[in-house]
Amino acid sequence: MTVKGGQLGLGAAVALVMGNMIGSGVFLLPASLAPFGWNAVGGWIITISGALVLAVVFARLVKALPEAGGAVGFVHAAFGHVPAFLVSWVYLVSNLTALVTLAVAAISYLSSMVPGISARAFLPAVLAVGVLWTITGLNLRGIRAAGGFQTVTTVVKIVPLLLVIVLAAGALAGGDAEIAPFQASAISIDALGGAAALTMFALLGFEAACFATARVRNPEVNVPRATLWGTALTGLLYLVVSSAIALMLPQALASASPAPFATFIERFWSDGPAALVAVFAIVSCVGALNGWTLIQGELVRSMATQGLLPAWFGVTDGRGVARRALLVSAVACTVLALMNSSRGLKDLFEFLLLLTTSASLWFYLACALAALRLNVARPVAAFGVVFALGTLWGAGLVASGLSLVLMVAGLPLYWWARRERAVKPDEDRYSAG
Repeated sequence: MTVKGGQLGLGAAVALVMGNMIGSGVFLLPASLAPFGWNAVGGWIITISGALVLAVVFARLVKALPEAGGAVGFVHAAFGHVPAFLVSWVYLVSNLTALVTLAVAAISYLSSMVPGISARAFLPAVLAVGVLWTITGLNLRGIRAAGGFQTVTTVVKIVPLLLVIVLAAGALAGGDAEIAPFQASAISIDALGGAAALTMFALLGFEAACFATARVRNPEVNVPRATLWGTALTGLLYLVVSSAIALMLPQALASASPAPFATFIERFWSDGPAALVAVFAIVSCVGALNGWTLIQGELVRSMATQGLLPAWFGVTDGRGVARRALLVSAVACTVLALMNSSRGLKDLFEFLLLLTTSASLWFYLACALAALRLNVARPVAAFGVVFALGTLWGAGLVASGLSLVLMVAGLPLYWWARRERAVKPDEDRYSAG
């Protein structure tokens, strides 16, 4: 799991996928899913299956079009410049909101240890900005530093997930707990859809390795493997851990808990270890923030390289770091965080979570459609299209509509890039490498 020669090996690429997926959602979702009972298990199965289908689509596209340079190139090859820009831009926006969401979540967990933080106006947003710039500084040091940090934090954040699994197995084996009984009559389409909508945010990020294709060693082999392995392992962990908490704790206790992981560990072990959950949650958020920052820089650089953004954004330094892309992204995140600083932590988190999820779904839909257009894994891609459309509908018209507005809002930058290409027509930018 090392990073050599300025590139990510297979282990680090898997860590990038898992690290981006395991962020803030998993530590909060069991409380939201508890009222759904066994419908929550069904919701996880639906979204994990959908994520794996889309992961297969991304993996097949990488193998079929290695010269495309990553996820942006797939849409470009299938539909041309304008569609590629629109979906890449809205995905870029979703990444920006995800960065702020993770930073806010980290401060939210910190506030459970230092209550005075949430009581002071604007302080949470200011601290979140500080976390954002710290991680940006780490990524400015190069892919080796960012990749190594991602591997370490991914290992650390898995610890509480494994602890819940061990405690659940021990409690069930010892007869100290039981799982809520399954009742077929309680399963409904509406409840399954509601649970699936909640779980989707936790699964965002499975495409991370596809955006870092130019930074992964032997990408034709390692990117598909990292995408599939990372998605499958994370999905399995989510399904087991979240279901154990939601089904083994009394529903009223689980749904009312502000920290369901801590509540579970306290009930089946002791309150001492439970107090450490906030620390692991902060590490989880910061690790995911690092992975999303790396992908954000690669996405902006790739779009600039392919002529979808002005070339200025794609300039790299001697270590291959797109410093301008990272710095501009950090500034945009700072503005977004400060603009919403008057919101409470909970309201701010929920607002950004909804926007992030709906914006990402447009990109997943576009990539599945690209696979259909390019005749790559057509049966799987068709299922991916259905899944993406269904989840977009479940996200709600307001969120989907707002993400469409944000998608169109980036067109001035695209026109700037087109004018630049007209001035320098001989410059070939259709390469992410």
